[in-house]
Amino acid sequence: MAKSRAVKEQLLNEYKEKLSKAKAGVIVCNHGITVEQDTALRKKLREAGIEYKVVKKTLFTFAVRENNLSELEQFFEGPIAVAFSYDDPVKVAKILKEGAKDLEKLEIRGGFIEGKVISAKEVDALSKLPSREELVAKMLGGLNAPMSGLVYVLSGTIRKLVLALDAIAKKQSA
Repeated sequence: MAKSRAVKEQLLNEYKEKLSKAKAGVIVCNHGITVEQDTALRKKLREAGIEYKVVKKTLFTFAVRENNLSELEQFFEGPIAVAFSYDDPVKVAKILKEGAKDLEKLEIRGGFIEGKVISAKEVDALSKLPSREELVAKMLGGLNAPMSGLVYVLSGTIRKLVLALDAIAKKQSA
């Protein structure tokens, strides 16, 4: 019995740590999906740097309360799993939304972003946002466009000057 209590305390501390470190998390009900489907989903999440855990609801409830996320308890019906993202909140929503399309039995219940609880609809909206990499690329493209235009204009002016000087040189030599 003492060993069981120690294991539970260790699990509780693990849940608390994950909740405090995670920038975002999505709670799903994975009841009814096969082992192969779950393994494929875990692989996709792992490749994206997202941690996916089937949690014990009682212990996870204590961890949620200690991290001031008690509103998450509304999503704790049936067996649940949580995907923790430590860097990009959009990535976890995109992968799980894609997984929910492929796996009919995977149900997104809700989640959290940096201490704020969000519903399944908000997770869906988050999944439609561009990723961090896409936003950075668009911003850099926007910053690069005026400079490219300036280089093009200046090179055109210099080209015309060179052509004019060349024509004057040919005229004088003739």
